[in-house]
Amino acid sequence: METVIHPTAVVEDGAKIGTGVRIGPFCTVGPEVELGEGCQLVSHVALAGKTKIGPRTRIFPFASIGHIPQDLKYRGEVSTLEIGADCIIREGVTMNPGTEGGGLRTVIGDRCAFLAGSHVGHDTKVGNDCILSNNVMLAGHVTVGNFVIFGGGSAVIQFARVGNHAFVGGMSGLENDLIPYGMAMGNRAHLAGLNIIGMRRRNFTREQIHDIRRAYRLLFADEGTLSERVEDVAAEFANHPFVHEILDFIREGKDRSICTPRDPVGSVG
Repeated sequence: METVIHPTAVVEDGAKIGTGVRIGPFCTVGPEVELGEGCQLVSHVALAGKTKIGPRTRIFPFASIGHIPQDLKYRGEVSTLEIGADCIIREGVTMNPGTEGGGLRTVIGDRCAFLAGSHVGHDTKVGNDCILSNNVMLAGHVTVGNFVIFGGGSAVIQFARVGNHAFVGGMSGLENDLIPYGMAMGNRAHLAGLNIIGMRRRNFTREQIHDIRRAYRLLFADEGTLSERVEDVAAEFANHPFVHEILDFIREGKDRSICTPRDPVGSVG
């Protein structure tokens, strides 16, 4: 497939354009941008900075990708934005590169979908197969795992972590870390159970889901401290990797607050 660049597009000298790339009308591509093979810029897309975009990613009108971070401490340091393969970036999406205070890199994984108006802040890391619905806002320094879904209008505070297979409900404001497989709802968001539907869609077995649910109930029971309950669950589920994924997430957070249930834990999902 040949590369096609519309005559009204501006592609600056130095930009690296892969084979089969299609650049539509009124797009601008900066001199340090790299577009992988088969990428498509539909129209009116603005790409800037040291931005690298993986193969077959599609970007829709009025997306602003790679322009300087929205951080008042930014002083012009060289930083990057990396976007994986087969992503969909819809209208009006904004993504910013990193800053000196966060490692100088913003990274997006493969096969992610960013719906209209969503935002990825500086130094944020997003895993593979994630979905940000319309107007989702990820602040700077956020870390998101794989297979995470954010409902429309949800927002995540700076430095928060969201574990694999988690779900953040629409219009939720997440200000604490969300465990893998967890489901957060509300403003401010609380832990509202487990993402059972997501696990079923990804072919987790009934036994695996049952064990994760049982571990969840033990982790967020009333007895003892959270650190004590983590060790109790670790001993009881010594051979269950999905449960230990949750436990490791909690341990790695150290003194960070995690999203917890608002009400006593009963039936889940």
